Amino acid sequence: MAHEGGGTRAILAALAANLGIAATKFVAYLLTLSSSMLAEAVHSLADSGNQLLLLLGGKRARREADVDHPFGYGRERYVYSFIVSIVLFSLGGLFALYEAWHKWQDPHPIEGRWWWVPLAVLGASMVLEGFSFRTAIKESNHTRGDQSWVSFVRTAKAPELPVVLLEDFGALIGLVLAFFGVGLTLVTGNGKFDALGTAGIGVLLVLIAIVLALETKSLLLGESATAKDVEAISTALVGPGVTSVIHLRTLHLGPEELLVAAKIEVDGATSAADVAAAIDAAELRVRAAVPIARVIYLEPDLRRAVESPA
Repeated sequence: MAHEGGGTRAILAALAANLGIAATKFVAYLLTLSSSMLAEAVHSLADSGNQLLLLLGGKRARREADVDHPFGYGRERYVYSFIVSIVLFSLGGLFALYEAWHKWQDPHPIEGRWWWVPLAVLGASMVLEGFSFRTAIKESNHTRGDQSWVSFVRTAKAPELPVVLLEDFGALIGLVLAFFGVGLTLVTGNGKFDALGTAGIGVLLVLIAIVLALETKSLLLGESATAKDVEAISTALVGPGVTSVIHLRTLHLGPEELLVAAKIEVDGATSAADVAAAIDAAELRVRAAVPIARVIYLEPDLRRAVESPA
């Protein structure tokens, strides 16, 4: 799928950026012992691990259906995205909050000839994260349509792009917080500003992790097709031999795989062969209207008039 490839490109761009950023941030921390730099280094390391998890989830989701999993493994992408939210919460957010508390207890300033290194690293990191964020925005725009960004994150069925978008957005805000924390520490000589910047990063990552967990949980529980696709399916079902749709249920088996189950009204005078032909034709119309409708179950029935009470 086009947007699946777009998600992979966004993940690879974010992974390349984060691996380089994590290495330089760790070097900056070792030279200056800045807690903001350590929190940012761990944040970038966690993001790199998260991107690997997303790639692994995408690969495992492509496995063929088997006896134990007759509907395939498409929803495994949701499982790995949920794990990403846990990693971001624990390794990113909670670690940063712990480091902030530790630095607040011992607020040593940033001294020595390497004082400028954190600022240089943070500036370079902003450029790299900006490139990654730009790639995620560009790929998301292929499927976002006229939706707002909030709506896109909340309704997207493919989890990779929303995850990378939120991670990159959080990374850019975190870099700004770290920049102010380090900058104010350098100006004032008070290490508590570094601790405050670190705490801000921790709170930010925890909030993003919670948003990701909530949205991914909804996908894991099973979401229906979009309202647009439901309408298209309902319209496509009606045709020769099918008078109306009595009720319709849809479920995403994965981002690009939709299950459709419907009870349809058929002409009561037709033969069994005609009913079967009408069902086959209805399935073809649905797949033409919504290509991701891969699994379709249709139950023919007659619409019975509701008897009025005596």
